[in-house]
This record gives sequence, structure tokens and C-alpha cells, in this order.
Amino acid sequence: MTNSPSFADISFLDEITGGAFAATTSHDRAALLRDWLATEPALDPLQAVYREMATRDKGAAKVLKERLEELRRHREQDALLAEWVTRAERLLQVPRLNIADALAWQRDAAKAGAPLSREPLASLKNRLTEMVRRIEDLQHQAMVQREAAVLLAQRIEVLSTKPLQEARASRATLHLDVQAWADQANLLKTDGVWPSVDLKFPPMLEASHTQLQAVWHGFDAALQQADKAVQQADAPLPPVPVWADEIRALRGPLPSPAGQPAAKSIKPRPDAAERQAQRELATRTVLQELESLEKQLSEGHGKASAGAASALRSALKTHGRHLDPGLDARVHQALTSAGEMEGWQRWRADQLRQDLLTKAQALVGPDKSPAMGGRKMQETLRQLREAWKQTDQGGLPNHALWKAFDAACTEAFKTVQAWLDQMKQQTAAQKDQRMQLIDEVKSWTAAQAESSDWRAQLRDIHQFSERWRGAGHLSEKAYAELQPQWKAAIHAAASRLEAAQKESIQRRHALIEEAKALGAAPQMRIDAVKNLQQRWQLEAQAVPLDRKTEQKLWEVFRKPIDEAFQRKGSARVQAEAQLSARDKAVLDASKALDAANASGDAGQIRAAMAALDDALKAQANPAAPLQVGQTRVAMAETATSQAAANEAGQGPAAEGSELATGAAEAAQAPAVAKPTRPVVAVRGDDRPGQKKTELPARQPGRREGRPGERGGRFEPREDRGPRLGDAAFRAQREARERAELALRKLAAQAHGETVTQILLAWKDRQGEALPSAQDLGKGVNAATRQSWVLALEQPAQAAAAQSLLRLEMAAEVPSPAEHLSERRALQLQLLTRRNEAGPAETWGQDMARVLASAHDEATARRLQNVLKSLLRR
Repeated sequence: MTNSPSFADISFLDEITGGAFAATTSHDRAALLRDWLATEPALDPLQAVYREMATRDKGAAKVLKERLEELRRHREQDALLAEWVTRAERLLQVPRLNIADALAWQRDAAKAGAPLSREPLASLKNRLTEMVRRIEDLQHQAMVQREAAVLLAQRIEVLSTKPLQEARASRATLHLDVQAWADQANLLKTDGVWPSVDLKFPPMLEASHTQLQAVWHGFDAALQQADKAVQQADAPLPPVPVWADEIRALRGPLPSPAGQPAAKSIKPRPDAAERQAQRELATRTVLQELESLEKQLSEGHGKASAGAASALRSALKTHGRHLDPGLDARVHQALTSAGEMEGWQRWRADQLRQDLLTKAQALVGPDKSPAMGGRKMQETLRQLREAWKQTDQGGLPNHALWKAFDAACTEAFKTVQAWLDQMKQQTAAQKDQRMQLIDEVKSWTAAQAESSDWRAQLRDIHQFSERWRGAGHLSEKAYAELQPQWKAAIHAAASRLEAAQKESIQRRHALIEEAKALGAAPQMRIDAVKNLQQRWQLEAQAVPLDRKTEQKLWEVFRKPIDEAFQRKGSARVQAEAQLSARDKAVLDASKALDAANASGDAGQIRAAMAALDDALKAQANPAAPLQVGQTRVAMAETATSQAAANEAGQGPAAEGSELATGAAEAAQAPAVAKPTRPVVAVRGDDRPGQKKTELPARQPGRREGRPGERGGRFEPREDRGPRLGDAAFRAQREARERAELALRKLAAQAHGETVTQILLAWKDRQGEALPSAQDLGKGVNAATRQSWVLALEQPAQAAAAQSLLRLEMAAEVPSPAEHLSERRALQLQLLTRRNEAGPAETWGQDMARVLASAHDEATARRLQNVLKSLLRR
């Protein structure tokens, strides 16, 4: 447990983490903690170590925090995994799986962040996906079976228009196809996921099976009756006209009633002209009816095509023997298409009616969706009835289906009626609420008749408007009745506020005219501008306006004042743009200092800073100092270009020529006149051989004695010269700041390199590898450095623990936890030694003792922290 005494002990936590709490640097602590985390520690010690480390080193504790966050995420994912596994198993166990539920499971699981790639979620997801795929395949196969049933029924109907011999030849093939279709339909029903398909597919497949069986049984019965009529002369003819005509032709003419042969009627054979006239009449009559039928077929008119087909059959019976073979084939093809379309339209209309009946019954059945409200139910019923009307227009009506459909719609309308009653009650309540709001606005108007708090009135009116807009839905009639009353009440409430706003707008226009007059004045009056702006603010606080209107008025008000300030600022900028010679010199020196900063050379940077100082000190006699400053600027620029040339590989020749040029320019610069020392009368010993008494140094500008007293005098301060322009002042200040920052960075870099060289020399025990006394800084003289060299050249001695503690005390850096007791004991000993030098005075000798000892990584880290502090002093 995290509250156990062992976890509260720092030494125990330091032991289990491998010394992470005793490490001196944050990097070492983080490394030890990573090694400890690699051993997969338990949660309780991990939390205990994190709590203690977070109070000591947040950087190192970040490693522990990341591991804790990772463990927390794993726990959350495990909880999500168990939850969504339970949901998936529940879906797989139901007898009828809804595709939408399976897809929603995967979508919601991904949205909740469940690990779908982990087991067993991955397997469950694959099982659900496979079941959805099988259900969709079954639904697709059911659609294919329905289309196949339609095609088989069309083949059977087309065969009823063919000769009897062709129908007999196709009978066996058709029987096999019908039987194969039935087997495939039954195979679909035996599938394990068939109960999960959409509810519309089982009745659709059953209707297709019933329709196909009815067509096949009718065709088979007619064909059997035709075979019997062929074998027996007294058998009845089949109901198919083509087969009946064929059987009559086979039977021949009927015998006479008296038993004697019928007398053959001899008709005169028509001549060629008469046959041609009969052929033209037949062609014209049949072609007219044929074109009418083809037009109706192309437009898809079921009823009209049936009438046109009947007219074409009548014309064919009369004139069929006079038609040519091409037109006869065209007529038979059109009649076949008309028969197919008529049967398809009737069958399709019944299918659509059956679908509409199923939807209407689903609205009142036990599977009715609870989320369907009254309005949606009303719209659904209206759409179903419109769809039924469209179906009746395209085919023959079916009264049995219509009665069932109308009964289902009437039962579903009860829900709509209940919703309408509820809506009436809600409308009455909302109407009463709006009437109460109108009365409240009228009462508020009477109460605010004498108030002048326009801001509060505007806020109340806005709240009234928001309450009116959010008062709920009303019918168009009720809204049209209440809206004029509301407008009259709210306009009466806002009339005083609108009048006050109009007066405020007039006063603001007057302030705008005053602002224009102030802006056009040749001399800007700041006090008048402040007074005018204060009056505007008081007016704006007193009477609020519309946001856009107030912003536009404010922009018009501030425009002339802003233009006046811009003119004043541009005049100031123009005056400052005329730089003096001294400003130009300061700008040039600032640019040279920036170039020296870019070179990264401390000597060049200091030379450029000196040149900038010379340019700034051109005061009483600006000519000579200005020339000296320009000379130093040129020398700094020469040094900068020299460094760039050396980097580019221009060679010694270029360097020599630039140095010569710099020297020549320095020689041409006139020498700065040394200020003469003022002669002051003093009293002293005037005996021969005696030194004259000199006056003590005085500060410039300091009075000594009172005016009028003997010996009293006043020295004026040094003349600073003309004031710098804004551009030159900012340029020199920013350049100097950048130069000081660069020098600090170079010093820190050099300091770090010096410490590294000392540690490497100690590790390799090479005295000549120590940095020079100049690199070590002013705190280390030549004698101290020589003692360090001698310590490194000797063989390694025992560890100097006390000397290292004295160095840490001199540098005022913390010691490791395991050496704290030793440091406290040493501090107590030093307090008892009054006349002995302290660690800050003898740190050079202590450093020599540490260098004489053997190298150690832990000691090297402690020594590095010490030298970082001591060598900066």
C-alpha cells in the first residue's frame, strides 16, 4: 500500500530506484528513473516515488508522470474493452441482427476510443462485419430471385403466343427452370442469417414465388388441354387463341347436319388489281393501328397500350392474310411487347400496393418506432396515400388490398389525432404566455414613464424581445393575430428611449463639428481635445445607441483629430529625418557594432563599442572627436570585413591590405588635443628642494566653498553637445544591448570550455593541457595555476573528500545527500578555528589537492558544479 512506512522513507525509495534521489543532476535522476521503469515496477511504489520526486525535481518526475498516464490509459482502455465486448456479444446472440445496430456498434466504439485492434474486440468486429456482409448478400440474392421470377413469367406468357409445337418443345426446359428457381428460393430461406434480413424481403420473395407458380400452372394446364384437344376431336379447345386456331385448322371443316358433304362454295378468284387494292388497304389500316400501339409502348402507358393492342388484333383478324411477311412480323412483335407490358404493369402495381400495405401495417403494429412523433406520422400517412393514388392511375385497382390499406391508415391516424389535440393545448398555453408578456410590457411602460436610466431601459426592452422570440411556436393565424398587439406595446415602451437617442445623436453631431474645427486649426490644442473627448464619453455613457450607429459616429468624430495628430507626427518625423553629422556618425557606429556582433569576435565587439562611445562623446568640440569616432568605426568595419574575408578564403594579402588601410586612416586622423590643466593659485612651502603642494582631485561640476568666499570656485559640467535624434538614440541603445548580450554569451561559452579543459586535463593527468591563467580568469593567478600543474604531474593520490567539501562551501553549491553530514561536521570545525583562512580564500589550494587525487565520475560532476561558480568570480 502507498501509505506503508517503507514507501514514506526517502532512503527506501532511493534504494529501489537505484539512487535517483541521491543523484546530483536532473539528467542523472531521469536516467536512473528510466532504468527503474524498465523493470516494470508495481503501481503503488511508482505513485510513491512520483509524489516524492515531484516535490524535488519536476523535470525528472516527468518520466514517472508519463508512465502513470500510460497506465491510466491502459486501465481506461481495458474498461472500454470489456464494455464493448459485452455489447458485441449481446448483438451476436440476438435471433435477428439489425444491420444498422451492427454498424452503429463499430462507429460508437471507435468514437468512444475503444481499442478495436485488440483482442477480442478485433475478432468480434470481424464477426459482425461478416454477418452484415452475409445479410447484404442474402438481400441482394432475394432481389435477383424476384427479377428472375419476373423474367420466367414473361417467358411463359410469350410462349402462349407461339405455335403449339414450340410451346411443347419448351415445356420441359421451363419446368426445370421453375423448379430450380423454387429450390434457390428455399435455399435462401434455410440460411442461418435469413431472419436478420430486412422485413420487406421475405414477403417480396413469397409473392414472387406465388406469382410464378400461378403463371406456370396456368400455362401447363392450357398446354395439357391443347394436347387432349389434338388427340380427341370432341375435346374442348384451350383458352389460348393461337393454339385454338391451330387445332381448328387441324380438325378441318365441320360435317353437314344431314350427313351429306357440304357443298363447296366457289368464289371467283380476284384479279391482280383487286388483290393490290386489298393489300394496300390492309397495309394502311394495320400500319395505323401498329404505330399507335408502338407509341403507347414507348411512352409506357399501360391502359392505353391495352386498348391499342385490342384494336390492332381486330385489324389483324380482318386484314391479316393480305399483309406482307415483314409487316406481319412487326405486328406480332408489337403485340408480344404489349402483352408483356400489360402483365408486368398489373403485377408491378400489385407489388407496389403490397409494399404500401406492409408499410401502413408497420405503423400500427408492435414494431412501430417509438421515436416517430405526430407530425412525422402525419407526413408518412399523407405520402402513403399519395403513393396509392399514383399506383391506381398506372394499373387496375385492387379493392381487397385497398380495404386493408385504408383500415391500417385509419388506425395509424389515431396517433396523429392525439398529437393534434396536444398541439392545440400547447398553442393555447403559448398564446396565454404571449398575452401575459404583452401585459407585462404595458405595465413596465407605465412604471418607466419618469425614469431617465436609458441603459437599463434598453436592456429591459432587449430582454422583452428575446422572451417574445423564445415563447414557442404558434400557428400562422394565431401569430398574425398577436403580432400587431406586440408591436404596438413594444413601440410604446421604446418611444421615450428612441426620442432620447435622437437627441443624443444631434448632440454628437455637434461634438463632431467641434472636432472638425479643432482638427482644422493651425495649432493643436491638447487640452481642448481632451475636454472634447471627455464630453463624448459622458454622452456615450448616458444614452446608449445601436452598436453600428455608435461605431460609425465615433469613427467620424475621431477622424479629424487623428488627422491632426498625424500631421503633427509627420512634421516631427520630417524634422527628425534631417540628421545631423553627429547623428550620422552614431548611426554608422551602431551599424559597425552590429556587424561586429555578427562576427562573433569579442575583440572586434569591444573595438566597435569604443568607436560608438567616441561618436557619442562628440560634445564641446565635435569636429576632432567626431573624426576619431569615424576612424574607430572604419577600423571596426575593417576588422569585420577582415574576418569575413578570412572565412571566404581571401588569404593574407587581403588581410594585410585592409590592415594597412586601417593604419593609414588612423594616421591621417588628427590627434585628440589633451585638455590643459587649469592653473590654480595655491599656498605651499616655497623653500628650495621642497615639493609643491597639489590640490586634491575634484569632481567636475562640484562647488568648493561658497560663492564670494576666498578660495571658492565652481567648475562647469562637461558639455554634452547637441541632443541625439530619436532614430540615432534608439539605434545606439539597441546596438549596445545586443553587443553586451553577445559578450555575455561569448564569456559563458569561454567559461564552459575552460571548465571542460580542466576536467579533461585532470582525467588525462596532463598539466600542459590546463588553460592559461588569462583563460582561467582574474580569480586564478600564475602561482595558483602552477600549483595545479604540479598536482597533475604527480602520481594520483587518495581521494581528497574534505578538500572537495571545502570547494563546495566556497562556491556555495549543495553537496550530495550522502555527504551532508560530513559537510555539517566540517562547518562546525571551521567555526571553532577563528584565525584560519576560510574555504573562499583557500579554494586554490583545495583545488590542487583535488587535482592530485584520482579521477572519479561522481567527483568530476561535483567539481564541475564548483568550477562553474568559482571561475566566474
